[in-house]
Formats: sequence, structure tokens, C-alpha cells
Amino acid sequence: MKTKFTNTLFRRLLPVALIAGALGSIAMNDAPSSPLVVYCGRGEELIRPLFEQFQQQSGMAVEVRYGGTAELAATILEEGDRSPADVFFAQDAGALGALKKAGRLATLDESLLERVPATYRSPEGSWVGISGRARVVVYNTDRLKEADLPDDMDGFTDPAWKGRIGWAPENGSFQAFVTALRVREGDEKALAWLKGIQANEPRVFAKNSAIVAAVAAGEIDAGFVNHYYLFGARKTNPDIAAENYYFPRQHAGTLVNVAGAGVLASSDNQEAARSLVAFLLSPDAQAYFARETSEYPLVEDVPLREDIPALNAVPVLEIDLNLLDDLPGTLELIHAAGVL
Repeated sequence: MKTKFTNTLFRRLLPVALIAGALGSIAMNDAPSSPLVVYCGRGEELIRPLFEQFQQQSGMAVEVRYGGTAELAATILEEGDRSPADVFFAQDAGALGALKKAGRLATLDESLLERVPATYRSPEGSWVGISGRARVVVYNTDRLKEADLPDDMDGFTDPAWKGRIGWAPENGSFQAFVTALRVREGDEKALAWLKGIQANEPRVFAKNSAIVAAVAAGEIDAGFVNHYYLFGARKTNPDIAAENYYFPRQHAGTLVNVAGAGVLASSDNQEAARSLVAFLLSPDAQAYFARETSEYPLVEDVPLREDIPALNAVPVLEIDLNLLDDLPGTLELIHAAGVL
């Protein structure tokens, strides 16, 4: 059991001419002879089209290893300087922070970093956010009005919510939220919150998408998810009885985390790796995330979906995302609460 628990710790894009500019010193006919190796913690179905476009337009071969973000981060740490990875594309900032702390990431060029607000990149320049995802509560609109929902996460520990809420404690985004709660309020408060929710007998789900489906079906009244899962569900059923709720005041429940990328310090393809990061930050690649996954683009002037509130219109938690790197400690706390 201990071993199992330890393992869980761990189309339209830029034209060729613009990508050539983003590559900087790498000419299109100077692509590295070996494939660019990416360890990717994002879903293959989502990300593969972007990698295919990059290969086609840059002339660089890309070899992608997909997996869980925490698992891939642990693998990179275990591999050390022997890691074949050139780029780590993580689903959350905590894993990138852990690699940065271990000295596994190279410093990115300022020209890349400055494309993204300072809040969503490493202060030391070791990683940069690619897209943003807000923590929200999805609720059933037939059963509840927005006014029925508490103004912070503590409100859901009220016994009135017993048997009515859903969560996915093994999900990385949920664990990042708990880490943010630990950073902001301390372990004692985080443990008390976990136990409070556990006492309310929440429905446990493996994925956020399943929580949205259960809310829409009236199986539960509300659930803790990332904002974009609702829009994924609406692609197949535009009229589902569910809506996202953004808390009205700043606290750990208003965390906006990022999917981000870093270049491995041990990579032999540094310039090529940086060119892939530049590609992911290009305006049209950013528009892909906004359009296809309903995430927050992080590059200025890239349009957001009209039915998603802008980040400056919601009380985003002010936190250094590098501080979300203690995933092992978070998992130990969740385990201590009897949740896992």
C-alpha cells in the first residue's frame, strides 16, 4: 500500500514565417538530428494537434511521452542528468516548481518570459505558464441559485451540504488547491477543511468531467472542479443544468493555476526546446487553448471566450505558484484526513 501511495506522488496556428522568427537563432533547415523529447502531463487528445503543427511547420521531429504530471516529474528527478527529456509540459505549476527547486530546469530567455504576466511564470525564469485554469464550484441550476452557495470553501463543511457535493481527491488540480490552502492557511487549517468535507460524505470521482456530469444529472448539487470542464460538457449538451460559480472573495478556492513548460537543464537541444515553448506562447497557439479547451490564454490580447469571466473580473488568489511544489506533503495530509 505504501508503494502505491508513494507512486501517486509522483486548425490554425502560426505560419511558417512567424514560427521561423520565434525560433530565433535556429534556421528551419538546422533542425536537430535527434528528436525533440517532450514529457507531457497534458492529455494526448488535446495536445497532439499542437505538436503535429509544430513538427510540420518547424521541420523538427518531436517525440512525446504522455503521463501524469506528478509521475513524469518524479521520473525526471529519478533520471537526473540522464533524462532524455528536453521539455517538460506540466499540467500544474507545482510540478514545475519541484523541478526548479531540484535544479532540473534551465533559465528561459526573457523574450519568452515577458509574454506572460509575472504571476504566471517562475520569478527565476525557470518555467513559464502556457494556459490558465480557475478553480470553481460547478452547481446544478435546477436545484440551486448562485445566492445559495457559500462565499468561500469553508462553507461546504456545513452539515447542510452532507451528501450533496462531489470531489476528486486523486486529481492533480484538486491537490494543487489543497497545496494552496496549506500555503495560505497552514496545514492545520487544511487538515480541518479536508476532515470537514469528508464528514459531509462527498461523492468521490476520478475526474472533474465526471463531477460535472453528476451535477448536471442531479446526482449531486455541487462539485469542486476547474472552470473549463463545464464547457467541455456543453459541447455535447449545450443545455445541461449546470453553471460555474466563482467565489466572491479571494481565498484558496479562487486559485488560478497554470499548465506550464520548462526546458530541462540537461537537454542537448536547448535552442530547439526553447523554440517549442515559443510556439506554445504564440498568439494562435494560445487561441487554440481558448477555443478548444476554454482555458485562459496567458498572452496579452488573445481573446477569451465571451462566456468566461476575465481574470481581472474575479478575485484571483494572490500566491507564488512556485510554492505549490510540496505535492508529497499535500498527499500525506490528504491521507491523514482519511480521504485517500
